Amino acid sequence: MSRIGNNPVAIPEGVTVDVKDGVISVKGKLGELTQEYSSVEVKVEDAQVLVTRPSDSKESKSKHGLYRSLVSNMLEGVSKGWVKELELVGVGYRASNQGQKLDLALGFSHNIILDIAPEVKIETISEKGKNPIVKLTSHDKQLVGQVAAKIRSFRKPEPYKGKGIKFVGEELRRKAGKSA
Repeated sequence: MSRIGNNPVAIPEGVTVDVKDGVISVKGKLGELTQEYSSVEVKVEDAQVLVTRPSDSKESKSKHGLYRSLVSNMLEGVSKGWVKELELVGVGYRASNQGQKLDLALGFSHNIILDIAPEVKIETISEKGKNPIVKLTSHDKQLVGQVAAKIRSFRKPEPYKGKGIKFVGEELRRKAGKSA
């Protein structure tokens, strides 16, 4: 029994949900998202989205909670938006952006220039004495997470000194190193 799938999802004010032919469309003030679905039934009733499964087959059981979570993330995304913040920890690590181009100096022989999708708003914060922060904002949770993971993959945090690109608030597992 899916505990998550059985919970109804409340529709926030100013958001419209349309269900047609196996596709859920969500439109809000920040944008529009669509998601295909199968093996479950989706209904909109009195300002709530209900995800039910027609049978107890293994496929519909496994997708019940998944589609409920995807719908919930879509509704929150078009009403509030999603934010991911990445912190560059290391001497000489810098980040700047010109429009949708992110320029990262991560200790390689050259700077890494990354084109960011137009749906994702990018902001770099550099204060003296603090680590640079890259702030990603969008209505699509999957896209923000994918872009953040791509940026993080250029220099993952290492366990000895903690240098690299990490999420703000992420706890790193540190190692002691060799003892003299």
